[in-house]
Amino acid sequence: MAPEMAPLNRSLDMDFRFWPQDVRASRTWARALLRAGVLTHAEWQDIDAGLQVVATRLEGMDPAAVEDEDIHSLVERLLVEEVGEVGAKLHTGRSRNDQAATDVRLWGMDAVASLDGQVVRLGSALVDLAAGSQELVMPGYTHLQRAQPVRAAHWVLSHVWPLVRDRARLRSAAEEAAVLPLGAGAIGGCPFAVDRAAIGRELGFHSVTPNSMDAVGDRDWIVSVLFAGAMIGVHLSRLCEDLVLFASEEFGFLKLSDGYCTGSSLMPQKKNPDVAELARGKSGRLVGNLVSMMIQLKGLPTGYNRDLQDDKAALYDTVDTLELTLPAVAGAIGSAAFQPARMETALDPALLATDLADYLVRKGVPFRTSHEVVGRVVRRAEALGCSIAELSTEALAEEHEAFGPGVTEVFDPVRSADARVVSGSTGREAVAAQLEQAREALGAGFW
Repeated sequence: MAPEMAPLNRSLDMDFRFWPQDVRASRTWARALLRAGVLTHAEWQDIDAGLQVVATRLEGMDPAAVEDEDIHSLVERLLVEEVGEVGAKLHTGRSRNDQAATDVRLWGMDAVASLDGQVVRLGSALVDLAAGSQELVMPGYTHLQRAQPVRAAHWVLSHVWPLVRDRARLRSAAEEAAVLPLGAGAIGGCPFAVDRAAIGRELGFHSVTPNSMDAVGDRDWIVSVLFAGAMIGVHLSRLCEDLVLFASEEFGFLKLSDGYCTGSSLMPQKKNPDVAELARGKSGRLVGNLVSMMIQLKGLPTGYNRDLQDDKAALYDTVDTLELTLPAVAGAIGSAAFQPARMETALDPALLATDLADYLVRKGVPFRTSHEVVGRVVRRAEALGCSIAELSTEALAEEHEAFGPGVTEVFDPVRSADARVVSGSTGREAVAAQLEQAREALGAGFW
């Protein structure tokens, strides 16, 4: 091989990471060859024992210290060194095509289950924060403008449900990965009567691939993992944007622990929300990994192509990025504290304009008319330089005769939040019910 080609051709630095999966699958393949009559019992014993020694040798090995092309050739070379020529029988009936596809699926199944655990930990931290803030009321925002009073717990829980959906996407991606390609050979299948269903059960797969040509070229499940990862990144980015805003002096609703912030190298008064900014920045690379993988797959002809040697770069990076980011964000949430006084100060009576319209609706006024009337009330208050809560009952009655003495009860943010009684809303009982639903959703098992 040309010296310029060798580094490009070599994939050991990339696939060495799943040597445990390669050894595990190889041991299962050896048992399948034994059952198919390809190996004698003595040969199988030698190979199985040799593979266990190979695993010991691989533990802690520096892949840069060996010259093998990939993990498969490295394992086979070490096996032959341990047991002699009988080790060369291990590759009977299989190809690096189905071998690599199997190894990376095994790695992916474990990695996705680990990511699910990290998502659950973040979700649980949010639920704990919500549970402790059920009695706090804050402005809710639309278009980044103050809109209506909501319970702080309701805002926190709004970031839990995206994580619940992320769990569903991770489970779906793991199910896609849990389809065994081993036995597909290079493209046409295995000529020896191995029991693929038994192989799949031993390795923890849920089914076997129905078409050998598709099996060796299928990386759809990786796209699904990357999509799930990208969506987690998007959800982290949105949560962290809220954290940046609410922890700022301009809002001051939330205080992040010093352990997740840094100061300025120049300005001693600064406390920067680094955990939120760094996590927000990671979302871009997660989306980029998804796009790069889809472009890599676009236009490939049927079967295995060497383009797929690079399939693991995006997969590894997404998993590593999330394994780095999720614990940090969970820690920041777990140590964050609301600032009730600042939240109360921000509850401008203008947030209750909709409640004023609802008051008229309960008096029999059509909502569209009520909306127009309250709009006039808001403009009148602005002209007088006061809040709508400071207008007298008489002034309100001049805008519509349905305004009566009890209208002042409207101007209570807690009462406003609790008026939302339907499921999924910000009322006290609805939020309490939502907390239990969130705990149940996060407590569900992965598989």
